[in-house]
Amino acid sequence: MSIKKNLRYTIKNRFRGFYPVVIDVESAGFQSKTDALLEIAIVTLKMNKLGWLNIDDTLHFHIIPFKGSIIKAESVAFNKIDPFNPLRGAVSEKKALKCIFKLVRKKISLNDCKKGILVAHNANFDHNFLMAATKRAGLIKNPFHPFTTFDTAALSGLILGQTVLAKACKIAGIPFDTTQAHSALYDTMQTAYLFCELVNRFKRLGGWPPKISHRKKTDEI
Repeated sequence: MSIKKNLRYTIKNRFRGFYPVVIDVESAGFQSKTDALLEIAIVTLKMNKLGWLNIDDTLHFHIIPFKGSIIKAESVAFNKIDPFNPLRGAVSEKKALKCIFKLVRKKISLNDCKKGILVAHNANFDHNFLMAATKRAGLIKNPFHPFTTFDTAALSGLILGQTVLAKACKIAGIPFDTTQAHSALYDTMQTAYLFCELVNRFKRLGGWPPKISHRKKTDEI
């Protein structure tokens, strides 16, 4: 394989200059502007010289609820997080995001990309919480795209016929332990494995690199 051909097998070329970062958050409700962010985890990705996408680095933080935030009993009962447990080792939103953004910027630079792009299962939820926390923390330089995401729920529905993370992983041949679900780190790791499988499956099927169509134009009726 020539060097020129190998250049196609980069994250930069695969995702139009965007660097995908898998994220999951756990919260004390569904409203990103008012409900507390309790956990956040990210997984960065890498691509080998043959174009296969793999997991790279991880970061995980327990978060101190921001001042005045709402903590809904049904939400913490569901994710089994005690926001005020001193053993959590929680940090402020600002400290967690500064560490995350530093790593993401490093990966963007290493892969010659222009911006990070959030990958998540039901991505709108995680994206909203990330953006709201960034605004609260007063961090002006956010390395993530302000609105575009890769949603593994939508991708899984299209490719696997399942939109629930546990079920999509099962269809894709990825182990999923329901007793560990709703931990930000565990869900992020499984989502990362799922995203890599979806991208790599498309490549195995011959969908990447795209084939240029040479079909002759015909007159439309």
